[in-house]
Amino acid sequence: MPNPKVAIVTGASRGAGKGIALGLAEKGMTVYVTGRTRKAGKAKGWDGTPLPGTVEETAQACTNAGGKGIGVICDSADDAQVAQLFEQVMDEQGQCDILMNNAAYIHHQLIEQKPFWDKELDAQNILDVGLRSAYVASWHAAKIMAKQKRGLIGMGSSFGASCYMHGPAYGAQKAGLDKLAHDMAVDLEPFNVQAVSIWMGPLLTERALIAAEVHPEQYKEFMEMAETPQFTGHILYAIATDPKAQEISGHTLVGAEVAKDRYKMKDGNGKQPPSHREMLGSPNPPNPARVY
Repeated sequence: MPNPKVAIVTGASRGAGKGIALGLAEKGMTVYVTGRTRKAGKAKGWDGTPLPGTVEETAQACTNAGGKGIGVICDSADDAQVAQLFEQVMDEQGQCDILMNNAAYIHHQLIEQKPFWDKELDAQNILDVGLRSAYVASWHAAKIMAKQKRGLIGMGSSFGASCYMHGPAYGAQKAGLDKLAHDMAVDLEPFNVQAVSIWMGPLLTERALIAAEVHPEQYKEFMEMAETPQFTGHILYAIATDPKAQEISGHTLVGAEVAKDRYKMKDGNGKQPPSHREMLGSPNPPNPARVY
């Protein structure tokens, strides 16, 4: 689409969402940053260390990056708050060009090496805030985008949709996001609106940086190959401005691959992130069958 101007990134107080929002802001976009964090320190790293980052801090960083950041406190588990978010965007901007579904429930036992039944049952909440919440936000975005005959809906996924990663709840959520993008693209095709799911590689997030400080030897290789979260924001913008984006709508994309092969892009740190496909698996190809 020509000159996408308005984006929504859910779950962007910190981590992948913050970086994606910054990546879009660097392209001059107005970015609505959503999340629950008003005061830094409530979220914790894996070792219990308080994590930095609030909705307003990310919004200000977006403005500093060359775009315009607008922070909105929004609990993605609350359908009424999500509806109000889209009403606010339309009241203030009159359009929505990109939605990036990034919000997800991160359980404190996510990376513990235990079978799923030895983790708290709350670990399955990622199927609510992560999968269901992406459907709800996309439902609102699709109504707007179909009417304006342009738009891009993105899903923040990972290789965990294919390989074992962090247990069955995490894997099912990522696989579900891939399928949402695949099927939404079918319904959106007549309206010149695209949907994609992007597998991100290891990311340089606040949690990762803390882990690297605590376990420098263990995380040395990780830090050398990790992507900046902004990288995915740049990929989203490239897809949104691609006149032939319909060719990849409905696809699950390995971010590192589509950046290198289709858009000739490197990460902002000058590196060409590796794919990880050979080690962690491949996305399912789009299925052309349509059953109504």
